[in-house]
Amino acid sequence: MRYVSTRGYDAKQGFCDILLEGLAPDGGLYLPAFYPQVDDAMLTRWRSLSYAELAFEVLSLYIDDIAAQDLRAICAKTYTEAVFGTKAIVPLRRLHDKADAAPLYLQALSNGPTLAFKDMAMQLLGNLFEYELARRGETLNILGATSGDTGSAAEYAMRGKRGVAVFMTSPHGRMSPFQQAQMFSLMDDNIHNIAIEGVFDDCQDIVKAVSGDLVFKRRYRIGTVNSINWARLAAQVVYYFAGYFQATGHNSEKVSFSVPSGNFGNVCAGHVARMMGLPIDTLIVATNENDVLDEFFRTGMYRVRSSADTRETSSPSMDISKASNFERFVFDLLGRDASRTRELFERQLKQPGFFDLSADPLFAQAARSFGFASGRSAHRDRIATIRDADARFGVVIDTHTADGLKVAREHQRADTPMVVLETALPIKFSQAIVEALGHEPPRPAGFEGIESLPKRVTILPAQAQAVKDYLASHCAAIALPVG
Repeated sequence: MRYVSTRGYDAKQGFCDILLEGLAPDGGLYLPAFYPQVDDAMLTRWRSLSYAELAFEVLSLYIDDIAAQDLRAICAKTYTEAVFGTKAIVPLRRLHDKADAAPLYLQALSNGPTLAFKDMAMQLLGNLFEYELARRGETLNILGATSGDTGSAAEYAMRGKRGVAVFMTSPHGRMSPFQQAQMFSLMDDNIHNIAIEGVFDDCQDIVKAVSGDLVFKRRYRIGTVNSINWARLAAQVVYYFAGYFQATGHNSEKVSFSVPSGNFGNVCAGHVARMMGLPIDTLIVATNENDVLDEFFRTGMYRVRSSADTRETSSPSMDISKASNFERFVFDLLGRDASRTRELFERQLKQPGFFDLSADPLFAQAARSFGFASGRSAHRDRIATIRDADARFGVVIDTHTADGLKVAREHQRADTPMVVLETALPIKFSQAIVEALGHEPPRPAGFEGIESLPKRVTILPAQAQAVKDYLASHCAAIALPVG
């Protein structure tokens, strides 16, 4: 499989090369040169597989530079009942809802070590990194940005891994106390937490700026685990297939997915699954008050917000106004026109700060050919949805999942099952749960008193150079020629 950048760079490299590289040298995001296609025979065969076996089948379509037996072993090591607490890994729960609508399901994606859907990909990445670095005899310093869940998922997946160090940036004071405790309480020598005086978009910009300095990136062997890394997106494709199989009885039936969305990575994996031929009817982008994605799918206008205009909400992991993964979808929407994609994301998003595709005939394809719809949820909607889900279904959901459920109901149809992707367990956002239900959500075993543990974190200004200086003083340079 050959990989290309959304801005035109032809990698002429295999999966393992871009696994370690992350962002493409031209600032674009990697995608496969084509999407492998699945047919009814393959779907029939895959329907009865375990999750680990399904992961191997899907990922092997994109990974041809790891021996099949090794990739199969990595998948089997990653997706176990011991790690995810259930044999099904991502079980569906049916919510008995409208009598005149098709079934509504909740897909549990948060049974991993950090209680968030990011574990689904990050646990695999940890094992892939360790395998490939050992094979090459190399080391890697991972620089990431998190709005809440990516950070802890990455750190728990990489702690203790040979040859890997993690430097995770997060917006200072903007994560929930539980999320902060999960990250900042880790004392492993290869884990470094950096709180940036800004919002998530500032963290993400810093990661891209550092990754864009190719001399620095090469000297310090900088890689990424954010969803700008294609490997993470590929891993997330698998649970769309698993959810589809559980929600349907035959291969021709279509399913819709409602996906809480901030950085567009989660729903972009659904886009890839749909492009592969999985019978997805509609991919519903559910946003919070930071509704840059909803605005695009309603109007054709993609208008990024400044840090000052990014609202702090009760679904903080979606407090994002510059959706990094959106570039991958726009690349496909524009017929994979790299020069036009580069013009939109390199020039127009800087000046005037937006682009408008409303008059472009291609924009209609966002809904017609690519199956996208969208909706918005606010704080009062989240609280009402959490209360309703508890009263009617006996299930407590987190604030981001509540956004997804609220918007899903607005798009329910009588003929198409709807799957809402769970993003995290409610304990991670207990303040909103207490407001909605009057009591703390269930706390999984092993997380008692986590908020009171000692913490280790470094606070830095929202400047790429400050992060570069920190990296340079905390990781050893690799003996490679520079320039």
